[in-house]
Amino acid sequence: MRRLVIDSATEACSVALFEDDRLVAGECLMLGRGHAERLVPLIDALPGKGRADRIAVDIGPGSFTGIRVGLAAARALGLAWNVPVEGYDSLGLIAAMARAAHPGRPIDVVTTGGHGEWFFRAFDANGAPLGDLVSADPEAVTTMSRGEILAGSQAEALALRRDGGALSAFALWPDARAFPLLGADALSADVAARYGRAPDARLPGAA
Repeated sequence: MRRLVIDSATEACSVALFEDDRLVAGECLMLGRGHAERLVPLIDALPGKGRADRIAVDIGPGSFTGIRVGLAAARALGLAWNVPVEGYDSLGLIAAMARAAHPGRPIDVVTTGGHGEWFFRAFDANGAPLGDLVSADPEAVTTMSRGEILAGSQAEALALRRDGGALSAFALWPDARAFPLLGADALSADVAARYGRAPDARLPGAA
């Protein structure tokens, strides 16, 4: 079974094509911005233009624009190819990437949020979430963090706050090429965006 994986929820933008769990091809770029212009060419550059039997897409939390770009591409291709689209969590993938390098240790994932806040979620030594996703200011996240390993775009900043930087901290962004590290239960048929916080702006009169 071929699966196309799309990840544009954060500063990174990546795509990967798998035959079962074997990576056929993939690429990851640190863009910051410009996901809309780069994502489709990345997919087109894959063998067979990325044609697959299933599609997995990062549904957040992360950048509003990045999440929307990835979801739009996944849904459009799913419709065109008549294949199912499934979603996965960006922090869950980062935790899986960190756990692969540091098995059997609790991991706190912390990434860039909006308006100066961080996204935070703790995972136990087996990779199970210890609580809900949190979007909070750095001081609050520092108070909540207890993990032995810190991973994510703000991991090094959190390590400095917790103990002056002595903790093991790894700057990681979700990478579609690492998708097989996720368990099957990490995929959801619900591909609604999970922004992790309220929108930056609302239409006049909206609740």
